[in-house]
Amino acid sequence: MSISWPRILPRGKLNGGVNKRGIAFYNNVFNELLANGITPFVTLFHWDVPQTLEDEYKGFLSPNIIDDFRDFAELCFKEFGDRVKHWITLNEPFSFASGGYDGSFVGRLAPGRCSARDECSQGNSATEPYIVAHHLLLSHAATVKLYKEKYQPIQKGEIGISLVAHWMEPCSSNKLDVQAAERALDFMYGWFLHPLVYGDYPRTMQSLVGNRLPKFTKEQSAMSTQPGFRSNKRAYSEFEFLEFCMGYSNNGTMKHAIEDFQRIKFYNGHLRAVQEAIRQGVSVKGLFAWSFLDTFEWGSGYTQRFGICYVDFKNKLKRVPKKSAIWFKNFLNAK
Repeated sequence: MSISWPRILPRGKLNGGVNKRGIAFYNNVFNELLANGITPFVTLFHWDVPQTLEDEYKGFLSPNIIDDFRDFAELCFKEFGDRVKHWITLNEPFSFASGGYDGSFVGRLAPGRCSARDECSQGNSATEPYIVAHHLLLSHAATVKLYKEKYQPIQKGEIGISLVAHWMEPCSSNKLDVQAAERALDFMYGWFLHPLVYGDYPRTMQSLVGNRLPKFTKEQSAMSTQPGFRSNKRAYSEFEFLEFCMGYSNNGTMKHAIEDFQRIKFYNGHLRAVQEAIRQGVSVKGLFAWSFLDTFEWGSGYTQRFGICYVDFKNKLKRVPKKSAIWFKNFLNAK
């Protein structure tokens, strides 16, 4: 689950006032989860930049966002850290930077900036995604540093980041194909993971993007490096927690949506693959099924359903477990 930044800080900053009702809402959620034996894994940023910060300095296009995000995160640590022991700073920063500032994402994401003037009123796809990604990484680094120095020794929690996963394999054993796949992985994973492991962007990105790619200072490189990542050639394939999702277009009846046998097949296949990866020595601590409920899916709105529980948006948000939810229950209860 995630905490909405503007729900806690409606004006984006601490000096703009804290929404006590928002704090109370999340306190109630966390208390109820724990009372029912559910451990919360909490994301701090899932793309909901407070509009006031977008208006004031264009959100993540400005380095000003770094301190404001860290302040928001610290408020969450103070208010909820006695119960929340698993923090995720950013959800899919690749998707946010490319989808919101390049226009290449399916359905596109806020704030809807790109170079194509037939699709976006403003923006620069050649530079802005890299600027935004840089500030995302620095926001993550500042927040992790704060948590580990000030809160982790007392609260005994852990903190990390959630990266989207699209794997690339070479089309053939031809050297050019192998290089193309490695290049694609650098732009997919290396864009964010490489600075966390090595303190800088991949050399391929530095070479191809050139002066459009922001640079880290020595201090920023040291702060960005994430303790705990193993620095080796397998860095792109080492994950502790995995998340899988499968969405359907919102067509047909509720009965049709509930009988989601394809989703069961999807999860069953992926779980078998995870099992095999563990046998081969990959460290996997857990897996998340996206998602528990049907939700508002960004640019796609309510036209896609990812949940294992059906939400009737026309009938007071009534919840109905899908076949996949029942399958998961049986799977988890199996000896």
